[in-house]
Amino acid sequence: MALRTTPTTDDGSTPTTHPVDEVLSPPKLFGTGLQHVAAMYAGVVAPPLIVGAGVGLSPGELALLISASLFTAGLATLLQTLGVWRIGARLPFVNGVSFAGVAPMLAIAKEHGPKDALPVVFGAVIVAGVLCLLAAPYFCRLVRFFPPVVQGTVITLIGVSLLPVAVNWARGGSPGAPGYGSAKAVGLAAFTLAAVVLGNRLLRGFWQQMSLLIGLAVGTVAAFPLGLADFSAVGDARVFALPSPFHFGGPQFDAAAIASMCIVMVVSMTESTADMLALGRIVDREADEPTLAAGLRADGLATAVSPVFNGFACSAFAQNIGLVALTKVRSRYVVAAGGGILVLLGLFPVLGSLVSLVPQPVLGGAGIVLFGTVAASGIRTLAEAGMESTSHTILVSVSLGVGIVPIAVPSFYDGFPEAVRTLMHSGISAGCLAAVLLNLLFHHVGSAGRSLQGVPPWQSSPQPPTGGS
Repeated sequence: MALRTTPTTDDGSTPTTHPVDEVLSPPKLFGTGLQHVAAMYAGVVAPPLIVGAGVGLSPGELALLISASLFTAGLATLLQTLGVWRIGARLPFVNGVSFAGVAPMLAIAKEHGPKDALPVVFGAVIVAGVLCLLAAPYFCRLVRFFPPVVQGTVITLIGVSLLPVAVNWARGGSPGAPGYGSAKAVGLAAFTLAAVVLGNRLLRGFWQQMSLLIGLAVGTVAAFPLGLADFSAVGDARVFALPSPFHFGGPQFDAAAIASMCIVMVVSMTESTADMLALGRIVDREADEPTLAAGLRADGLATAVSPVFNGFACSAFAQNIGLVALTKVRSRYVVAAGGGILVLLGLFPVLGSLVSLVPQPVLGGAGIVLFGTVAASGIRTLAEAGMESTSHTILVSVSLGVGIVPIAVPSFYDGFPEAVRTLMHSGISAGCLAAVLLNLLFHHVGSAGRSLQGVPPWQSSPQPPTGGS
């Protein structure tokens, strides 16, 4: 396994402050933080839009639910990046509404009816958050089963599983959207992709780091003459909206709903663990057990508190890991600035409506770069782990295959029990589970396991043969 080197400055000297803890100037903090918000905005507002529509909320209530999701995502991101006591990974780690919970929440809404749906969902989310908070110090010990070959496989799957999202955005976001799949939409996505790539190639310094935001701005401007930008959301948005605790009613606790959301939380914890390991490698600060435990505690606390402000379960946003890898800006304070912007967007819906001006095809073009960068980071990690070993080859090939099944055929597990569907419907969690089990089989069971006694957790897979990286 290739060793991580200590970060150095341009002149080769060792910096006194790790890049993760570097505080940039206010203009750079705001610009790079806004870039993170632009990358994640669509992912934050999509779950409340879907759940709100499923519950039958009015446009005004739906706007309130979206503002609540932005507000709680900002609080969760601040908690992760800045940290309090032993809570928060203190990495450039973005948190937002977990998409894994959308299907179970819709099922809960269907069972309990529009009136009680959200209170029952909020009660289940609170219990799931407490579960995550209490389980964090034990769940983080699974890191010993995430050697570089497993990390690289999971990181690659994170990028691959997100690419279909970018492709769907590039076509227009949803089949019912005007012009979905049209040449104009796809052309705009391609134009945005080219703008991001050229910006990264031609610009230098801070402006190169801002290439994604510049590409989004250029793509949005180009969308207006094509008729693909919509200003109506700005005119309809309220200027200020203070979160109203339990606006939709106090939490109700239903055993079946709680069990469903707890399964979702376990899946989210698995994905968050994989995301923190990926981010740790990208920023040259390995995510050890205490870091993982602190990050999972932040997930749990944010999830448990989120329903108070009408929000849902909080989890990692992998697209922002791609942004860190693309821009090389590793400061956690940049992401904290993004968290502050999210809080403001939640308090001032009119500001959120301005961000929502970015058309889906523009997000799709930028998303291809972001999500592809995550996959490339995974491939780089696999190269460092060494692929000369037959066991490594089998582990990677089978895990990638298992992870790609729900990506290629989303309905593959529809006939299975709900618990299995929840776990396996995510390509990330399905591939992660396969990789961990295969790593146990090849490197921990029997003679392989005995040979690893005394080996540090992060080296718990055999080193590649001589000549490997």
